[in-house]
Amino acid sequence: MPNLPEFSWTSWHGDPTLRAGLLLLAGLYLLGIGPIRRRYRLAAAVEPRQVALFFSGIALLFVALEGPLHDLSDHYLFSAHMLQHMFLTLFAPPLLLLGTPGWLLRPLIRPPLVRRVARTLTGPLPALLLFNVLFTMSHFPVFYQKTLEDHNVHVAEHLLFLATAVITWWPLLSPLPELPRLAYPLQLLYVFGQTFSGFLVGAFLTNTPRVLYPYYAAAPRVWGISPIDDQRLGGLLMWVAGGTFFLLVFSVIFFVWAHHDQLENDAAAAADARPSVRPGLPLPVPRSAVATARPPTIVGAPLPGAHHVVQAAPDNSRLN
Repeated sequence: MPNLPEFSWTSWHGDPTLRAGLLLLAGLYLLGIGPIRRRYRLAAAVEPRQVALFFSGIALLFVALEGPLHDLSDHYLFSAHMLQHMFLTLFAPPLLLLGTPGWLLRPLIRPPLVRRVARTLTGPLPALLLFNVLFTMSHFPVFYQKTLEDHNVHVAEHLLFLATAVITWWPLLSPLPELPRLAYPLQLLYVFGQTFSGFLVGAFLTNTPRVLYPYYAAAPRVWGISPIDDQRLGGLLMWVAGGTFFLLVFSVIFFVWAHHDQLENDAAAAADARPSVRPGLPLPVPRSAVATARPPTIVGAPLPGAHHVVQAAPDNSRLN
């Protein structure tokens, strides 16, 4: 590795290509939810909350791939690299999905072939395996060392991480009914399955007695952290911090499921409380209402049958 100065929080250099890519992504999003939506009347205006979620995802990508975290992970600390990968795979993709309206993506899956491929890739088993197999294999020393030595390979790895992470989050956060989310019970099982790769790789890195990545062993020391302690810290981030994050996701899904069931039960109870009426039949009238009902009285109008009584009365004038 090249000779590097000691790490500094202020001496980092940005990547113009990365900035251009993030600006392009943000620009396409704004173009889609703004002028294109209005011109073709695709949908109502996107809620500000959804726009904020999308740009929060963009901001996390910028933090992960630019600035001090990028320099730490690329040149100094394995543990910083693991934190960067958490930003790329656990934090940013869910925000990007939650911030993207389904109608904006629908034209992309309109071709039948694209829809079939998308339906296959976003199925629970392919989505689970695609990301976790790639994530596990990328930490084999022979592959990991190559990504650190070749910048182009490293960029390709990050793009693959981001793409497969979006796919692996899709069964939980899909914005498209054509590629639907899993039912809540299956979502819980799916999240549980997501923990295995981080657990296995993280536990191995934490407990192995030797440094697996020579690149970081030769890097300048930062804050007095030894290479083996740096590797253990990275393993703990993957194992414990990643597992805690998925536990949080598991809990959120469980409570959303419980809330959804409560709403359904309340709606069913309200429907049962309403009287059932056959089509064409009048509504049932309570007995108390029948007993107290009186015909309306119109002021100045004769009672029914009054004319018969008047005509039947004797004419006493003739007796005189």
